[in-house]
Amino acid sequence: MALLDANISKPRMGGPSFSLRHRFYRTSWSLTWALLGRWSPVPFHGWRRFLLTMFGADIHRTARVYPSADIWYPRNLTMAEYSCLASGSVCYCMDKIELRPHALVSQGAYLCGGTHDVDAPSFQLISKPIVIGANAWVAAGAFVGPGVIVGDGSVLGARGVSVKNLAPYTIYAGNPARPIRRRKFDGAVRD
Repeated sequence: MALLDANISKPRMGGPSFSLRHRFYRTSWSLTWALLGRWSPVPFHGWRRFLLTMFGADIHRTARVYPSADIWYPRNLTMAEYSCLASGSVCYCMDKIELRPHALVSQGAYLCGGTHDVDAPSFQLISKPIVIGANAWVAAGAFVGPGVIVGDGSVLGARGVSVKNLAPYTIYAGNPARPIRRRKFDGAVRD
């Protein structure tokens, strides 16, 4: 929430929620990604990691970010070893978003670190961190809301919507996401 500027924020009147400096950083990042990252060939993961780290992301050298992934604020992104943001995924990291080892965010999935206080007359922006646990999978087109912890080894099925924490090693599906069954996964990395 430190990035939000309550003194200038007037979202109901179209006002910005972030300082001019913050908006300049995001514009610089967006232009850099559009010109140097988005067009890069799929195997150039190292190049995209370099761009992200130049803008403050904490990305392990084995993590993979695909060219059409959309990262809103790299300084709030942490990716551990072998984690992945797939094609068309959106990482709306208004607050910290962490992908732990072997976490996979599939095509078109949306990690949303922000919302609004719907009960406040000011409709103030609120940001909350997201954690995608080790060996967890956020499947294609799924949505993970602000403040959610996707437990280690859990699965959020395609088009699933989670606004609450997901228990470790449990498969969820639907809108809202509901537990389907426990995952038969011993935690060992398989080839």
